[in-house]
Amino acid sequence: MTDAAGPGPSADEAPTGATVESPLGATTESSTRPPAGTPASPTAAAAGTAVAEPVQGQRPAVEPPSPSVRVAAGGLAHGTRVLITIAAACIVFAGVWFARDILAPAAVAAVVVIIAHPVRRPLERRGWPSWLATTAVIVVAYLILAILSTLLVVASAQFIGLLPDYADELTTTVQAVYDWLTSLGMTSEAASSAAAAIDPKTLLGFAAGVADAVLGAATAFFFVLAYVIFMAADASSLSRGDRVFGTATGDTIGTRYFSGVRRYYVVNASFGLVVAVLDGLFLWWIGVPIPIVWAILAFVTNFIPNIGFVIGLIPPAVLALVVGGWPLALAVVAAYCVINVVLQVLVQPKFVSDAVGLSLTLTFFSVVFWTLVIGPIGAILCIPLTLLVRALLLEPDRGAVALRRLSGDPHPERT
Repeated sequence: MTDAAGPGPSADEAPTGATVESPLGATTESSTRPPAGTPASPTAAAAGTAVAEPVQGQRPAVEPPSPSVRVAAGGLAHGTRVLITIAAACIVFAGVWFARDILAPAAVAAVVVIIAHPVRRPLERRGWPSWLATTAVIVVAYLILAILSTLLVVASAQFIGLLPDYADELTTTVQAVYDWLTSLGMTSEAASSAAAAIDPKTLLGFAAGVADAVLGAATAFFFVLAYVIFMAADASSLSRGDRVFGTATGDTIGTRYFSGVRRYYVVNASFGLVVAVLDGLFLWWIGVPIPIVWAILAFVTNFIPNIGFVIGLIPPAVLALVVGGWPLALAVVAAYCVINVVLQVLVQPKFVSDAVGLSLTLTFFSVVFWTLVIGPIGAILCIPLTLLVRALLLEPDRGAVALRRLSGDPHPERT
């Protein structure tokens, strides 16, 4: 018997607007189906589900793609890319460590050429030929290396010759330090280990290590001299082009890096000279032996960020303790603190902060890291090497603003 209202709709012919339960258990509002044979949308085909046509005036419901689809569309996941970058960096720095005997002299030569290169411009403006201006750059670079080498050789020779003259005083001081530490409650083993730092045998071993280091530096000095010639000639040829690094952005980053390194070392050398003169005069005035050696040490350690002041303070303070006891040693510590803190902590950063732009944490880490990678010279070259890594990897990348800000860059948005 047929119902008076007419035949009811079948399961496949639900009226428009009726609520129909989907196979997944969700209820959706149905609409007029597309004619048979109409192909499904690409999104629906990719997701593997049927997507109903939207009702007129209603925004269609779009299901988000699955995680696998998102990863495939954007490449590797972010965490995977970070791990790959860290692994690649470890491989690169391991290679640098194995080649440190070759790369360290090249880094020294590059920094010296960067400092001496501005000599070329005024000479070429006055009509000097290019080869003669290049020769002037090489001469200035050699003068810088000669001055530094002479200072290190003189300081090392005087330090090695001083130790035998004060062997007895050092032995007495070691015993006095041992007795003082044991009176404070330290065990005899701990007191012996602490007092051994100023033992004559320990200092003689350190002096022998200094002599070996100077000899090794003299061997590598030949490579530095050769690198300086080749780098100065290359800088002359590159400076004649319109685009040194290929693009305007590359030239901007390169110019900023070179000027920053140059300003950092020139300012550090200027303040280091002032600090060395003041420290040397004070040590000479109070009677500490070989003040010229400690003045040179203060000048050299001024190029080591954060911990250079401590490295330059310990030897003269120990020698003052040997010569004049605790009052003289405390006077040396107080004078160094006043001179070095005022100049290096309060005044000097105002001149180099914009040129360097590295956070304190990254600066300290760079000292330790580059010393481990390329040896003791890495403590002096840590700032230009860290700036080079940032200039190569972060500054050309507009998406690395956060990393540049964490590194201490005062203008992380610029390129």
